[in-house]
Amino acid sequence: MKTKTTRKSPRVASKPSSKKAARKASHKSAPTALLEKQHRKVEGIFKKLESGRSDAAPLLRELADNLAAHMAIEQEIYYPAVKKIDADLVLESYEEHSLAELGLKRLLATSPKDEAFEARVTAVKELIEHHVEEEEEDLFPRVDRKLGREALAALGESMEECFAEVLEAGFRAAVPKTCEETSADVSKR
Repeated sequence: MKTKTTRKSPRVASKPSSKKAARKASHKSAPTALLEKQHRKVEGIFKKLESGRSDAAPLLRELADNLAAHMAIEQEIYYPAVKKIDADLVLESYEEHSLAELGLKRLLATSPKDEAFEARVTAVKELIEHHVEEEEEDLFPRVDRKLGREALAALGESMEECFAEVLEAGFRAAVPKTCEETSADVSKR
């Protein structure tokens, strides 16, 4: 089932440590700022999960819901709009989303007391970190340079609306129930 929804995700920017960082942050487009804010939120959830100080079940739901909404806006709005800028990286991103979705399904089905739980958290986290690094270092800067302000503003607005809708519906509503197909497969149709 393809979910066509719009969602907003709050993102808290950290204080730039230098004037150069402040200038760089001020040149980010709405889509880039939104996606990077979502990346930081997911990183924070992983830290809480790994610390073991909080109940894992609500953190896993929050992680899965946020990642499902994030992947939805990238797959349904951002990637189609920017594919011409780096088609290979966008196609790789769809595949990474598929793997992350499968990893999340396995993680959600694993008890925090299971010996495989920590390994599954680590595997999903490492996949997400790799994906985030490629986007933030390679794709986002090129998109911000090549798309016009108006196009970026409209893209950011659509992405915020979609994120809010998918987040509210949650992970289970946003992804196919089986492992034969992922939301990335559905998005590319």
